[in-house]
Amino acid sequence: MVNFNIISKILGSLLFIEAFFMACCLAMALAFHEDDGAAFAMSLLLTLSGAFFCLYFGHDAKNSLTRRDAYVVVTLTWVVFSFFGMFPFIIHGALPTVTDAYFETMSGFTTTGVTVIDDVESLPHSLLFWRSLMQWIGGLGIVFFTVALLPQLVGGSVKVFAAEATGPMRSKMHPRLSTSAKWIWSIYILLTVACAFSFWAAGMDWFNATNYSMTTTATGGFSTHNGSIFLASPLIEYLEILFQFLAGINFTLLYMSIFKMRVASLLRNGEFQFYLLLICLSTAFIMALLVLQMDYGIEEAFRSSLFQVVSFITTTGLSNTDAGAWPHITWAILAMLMFVGACSGSTTGGFKSIRVLMLLKVVRNEFRHILHPNAVLPVKVSGASIPQDKIVTLLSFFILYVIALLVVTVVMAANGIHITNAVTISLSLVCNVGAGLDTNIGPQMSWADLSVSLKWMCSFLMLVGRLEIVAVLVLFTRSFWKEN
Repeated sequence: MVNFNIISKILGSLLFIEAFFMACCLAMALAFHEDDGAAFAMSLLLTLSGAFFCLYFGHDAKNSLTRRDAYVVVTLTWVVFSFFGMFPFIIHGALPTVTDAYFETMSGFTTTGVTVIDDVESLPHSLLFWRSLMQWIGGLGIVFFTVALLPQLVGGSVKVFAAEATGPMRSKMHPRLSTSAKWIWSIYILLTVACAFSFWAAGMDWFNATNYSMTTTATGGFSTHNGSIFLASPLIEYLEILFQFLAGINFTLLYMSIFKMRVASLLRNGEFQFYLLLICLSTAFIMALLVLQMDYGIEEAFRSSLFQVVSFITTTGLSNTDAGAWPHITWAILAMLMFVGACSGSTTGGFKSIRVLMLLKVVRNEFRHILHPNAVLPVKVSGASIPQDKIVTLLSFFILYVIALLVVTVVMAANGIHITNAVTISLSLVCNVGAGLDTNIGPQMSWADLSVSLKWMCSFLMLVGRLEIVAVLVLFTRSFWKEN
């Protein structure tokens, strides 16, 4: 049976971490002398109360998790974090309804990046910072953050990592998972600081530079402006492209490249090569269309197409232009990139490049089997053979993924949403992209226009997409709750 005592203990400890980040926002509210200080003070007290409440029921629990406990604690962590994270929006009055506030918070923590706030610039500084901070916390995973910070808290940390990590294969850089987590978070922090400093040096003020650095490295896409990004110069756009691209690379490979100086291991990696190839081909094709059909200049076409391609494949969702005005074929390319996603083990969403690469190799082998029915043709990625059970899991996940996208599209279309926006919504939610309905693809529409029931469904789908479907849906199976 599920051990709710240890789950309660872990949730209580995690809420102290969330309370700490709220305290940082409270300090910012006081520094800017704005009207949201009381909202964060009350939210902090409520979060601390929730933490003590959970710890009280789990005070005598032993730090030992089963695999079943791990899946429950990972899912509940995202739900509970979003529940307490919505209080600043409600208490301040920026989002007075629970539906909108929970939608916004879940979008933040899952790094989906969709928003129901049409006038973001009207928010005080600390609420804007809280939105960015939510995405930064959720970028690598809330529980994964705990494994790095408090490894002794999660006795079954390997099981928890398996429940929350993205991608079909887990690569380790150190025998101890907690040590690996610390190194990965070091890379994450280093990227964030470098991104913030680069934006500041390029002309952004420190507040916007900090916010955009967090949402960029988390590939979340929340903005402090009503447009997707505050573009002061082409230099900032190129910097945004660079750091989105880096955040889309497997963080273990980044660690090996930066700290171990093994750049060759990155360049030889099959998934990275596929990720880079997709970006180059898509950018070249869209750039040619913009030059030939829309009279763009060479540099502007290159910058606009590269920005959109990198933003969509990394599932960041930022934009430097109105892609809705581009030829319709570009919509199909960007939608394909939304589905594929970047590398596994990064902060991005989507199906993941390595899975697409594996599927293509499975299809190639099937064609070869037609000519050589007795041949043994292993599926290899970066020189390593993929076990048969991984391939079966991959095919099952692919079917689930496609079914989820189709069901969401049909449900949205049945509720009167234009089919183009219905497809965009399904990709945005399941792939955690957060493409804006008002500036990117399809007729103009705001996420705030969705009905209450659709917003709750969207909140659930964001969580399902972030934890890659199976980790959440397994909780709704009868066999999961059986004692044996």
